[in-house]
Amino acid sequence: MKNATDLAAKLKEKKGFSLKMLIGLDGFVDEIVHPVDKRQDFNNFTRIKTIAEFGERISKAAGLSTNIEMVTMQTKLGGNGPILSNALLEYGVKLTYAGALGVPDVHAVFKPMAEKAEAVYSLCRPGRTDACEFEDGKIMMGKYACLDDLTWDVCKNGMGGATGIAKMIGECDLFGMENWTMMPHMSEIWQGMIDEVFPLLKSDRAKPFAFFDLADPEKRTKEDICRAMGLIGKFEEKFRTILGLNEKEVYEIAGVLNIAVNDSSPDKLKDTVMAVYNALGIYCLMVHPVRSACCCIDGEYFCTDGPFCAKPKLTTGAGDNLNAGFCLGQTLGLDPLASLTLGVSTSGFYVRNAKSPTFEEVIQFAEDWGGGKVE
Repeated sequence: MKNATDLAAKLKEKKGFSLKMLIGLDGFVDEIVHPVDKRQDFNNFTRIKTIAEFGERISKAAGLSTNIEMVTMQTKLGGNGPILSNALLEYGVKLTYAGALGVPDVHAVFKPMAEKAEAVYSLCRPGRTDACEFEDGKIMMGKYACLDDLTWDVCKNGMGGATGIAKMIGECDLFGMENWTMMPHMSEIWQGMIDEVFPLLKSDRAKPFAFFDLADPEKRTKEDICRAMGLIGKFEEKFRTILGLNEKEVYEIAGVLNIAVNDSSPDKLKDTVMAVYNALGIYCLMVHPVRSACCCIDGEYFCTDGPFCAKPKLTTGAGDNLNAGFCLGQTLGLDPLASLTLGVSTSGFYVRNAKSPTFEEVIQFAEDWGGGKVE
């Protein structure tokens, strides 16, 4: 894989970088669970391997009832913002986090991240997620009523007011507010930023990056999604705005924007990404299917395959790790293809090792992938 070999060489030239980022706003305590198929004894079981098998088990219970045992494999920090931030911290980014990490104290699962961060603003209690993992995907079951507490006023007052937020953003290379779907007041927070913080941002420096991740907007109304897309577009005034989506999401956004998707086209994904990018009017739209990643920047389309892993150790957070790699690549000044390759390398390492890579580890992974040594 020549892209990976080229990436490794470029990253070696970037060692010793110094970048600052401000990320928020969600926070979840994730329990990674495996649904049990058959139990041999108290300590041993086989799990339900695929989502189809899981769905069939549930369907058979219609009109009756059933019991499905969930075995907790791991309890970890969750949420798009914290997982993204954790990956960036592993890379050595100087990062400030603001969001739902627990009140009055930061929840235990976030403390390692908080200790590595430059600063943490914990604004409300975290949500909770049961992440049912299968060999072909995952089903996330979230409980997040407490996130209703995180309003623009809470965010603003907890971070030193509009002036305090503007100062933090003014010192950052990248700013991001993640998980729009599960944050009930995120659109209002974005509007508050536009109305109260934008006028305070200085324009005597190159535009920093702003990164957004919707996090599966299917359950939100068309009106809500259209409003969110409009607000993200307004961030282009002060930032080089990046929207990250998975493949399912880009087709959903296309539908909301009344963009026709040609299912019979061999270039269906490319055509859709380009059309959505043009409609949004932002610096970059980045989309990550399971086996690849693509983006559109300055009207040009870029795409790379990823190091696909047939039997991953952990998939929850893979997309956030890909986002972290792509964002790091952009802030380091890498070209779009190298940024995409860093994204899929970060994700590829994560699903194989159940942890985010360090900068040295991702260089080694890229070299191994380029040399055909990654399975």
